[in-house]
Amino acid sequence: MSTATPLRRSLITPTTLVLVALVVIAFYFLGVRFLFGLGAVANINSGYPWGIWVVVDVIIGTAFGCGGFAMALLVYIFNRGQYHPLMRPALLSGLFGYTLGGFAVIFDLGRYWHAYNLLLPWYIQPNSVMLEVALCVMAYVVVLWIEFAPAFLERLGLTGIKRVLDRWMFVFAALGVLLPTMHQSSLGSMLLVMGYKLSPLWFTLWLPALFVISALAMGYAVVMFEATVVSKTFSLPSEHALISKLSLVVGCITVGWLVLRWVDLFARDAVPLAFVGSVSVFLFWVENALFLFAALVFVTPAGRASPRASLLAAVALLAGGSLYRLDAYLVGYQPLSNWSYFPSVPELMVSIGVISLEILLYLVFIKTLPVLHGDAAHR
Repeated sequence: MSTATPLRRSLITPTTLVLVALVVIAFYFLGVRFLFGLGAVANINSGYPWGIWVVVDVIIGTAFGCGGFAMALLVYIFNRGQYHPLMRPALLSGLFGYTLGGFAVIFDLGRYWHAYNLLLPWYIQPNSVMLEVALCVMAYVVVLWIEFAPAFLERLGLTGIKRVLDRWMFVFAALGVLLPTMHQSSLGSMLLVMGYKLSPLWFTLWLPALFVISALAMGYAVVMFEATVVSKTFSLPSEHALISKLSLVVGCITVGWLVLRWVDLFARDAVPLAFVGSVSVFLFWVENALFLFAALVFVTPAGRASPRASLLAAVALLAGGSLYRLDAYLVGYQPLSNWSYFPSVPELMVSIGVISLEILLYLVFIKTLPVLHGDAAHR
């Protein structure tokens, strides 16, 4: 039987009020967008047909939502049951990361009222990578809600339905590993279409693998970050004993990502481009430095033993992974002619609002549903 319990803390706090205010601002700008069109709030153009909304809410947001995917791989596929206490919070972060990421796609669709065409067989282009991403994300959102459903059933006392669902949960656990692997790799494949428009510092045939590996590392980093912050914020028992064990796994994955990236750069003779002075090159070095810092902390015993160092490394890994995706989709991309793009204030506020909504819902769920492990409700 699950030992997860609701946190049972006040839903109205200064933090939640600030988050609500940011969400309201975002919805105001979204109202303007849907009333007057994309051009009224966004700086996207023919050279940059997608902007910060797609990159932050979908490309980066789904990577932040890979905690459930990463933990499912570890707990259910590799049978590491000792990490099960981290499973449900990881599913919750993935639930909102993917649900809100999928919802946010509508913001960028010029003809959003035709979005249902995606599901009509006579409009489907089977060779489209974007179609595969869309269908996999939609399917994975459904899988995440089913995987998280036991928390609702426990809260409502529907133990009979929960027992039936538990018998079939292995099917959804398997899908919860397969679907993110498919669409995270496809997010890298989408960049292959850009060809020479993408800087050689990011363009490589290994993009699908680099995106999957970085998503996996970021998923574990999200789990570590949330476990540490929640335990500190609400004075709960520390999860560092589990986090310390998990850190070595994350460190090995991060080292593997760095090795693959740099071996590929040397193999393609692209390393000299990393010494040409430009903003994109500077950001290239920043993202690699963040990955390297995280790897060094996670693979060293002293780093893993320190809660503060582990937290900083998790933040560095999330920042490095986010910057890598931002650079690949926007900074390293150079369209034909002299098109330029920088996000407008409304675009930034909408992205901040979506992130705020995710954090707000996360707080509401852990306070009202059995998500956190142990005696959190009684502390």
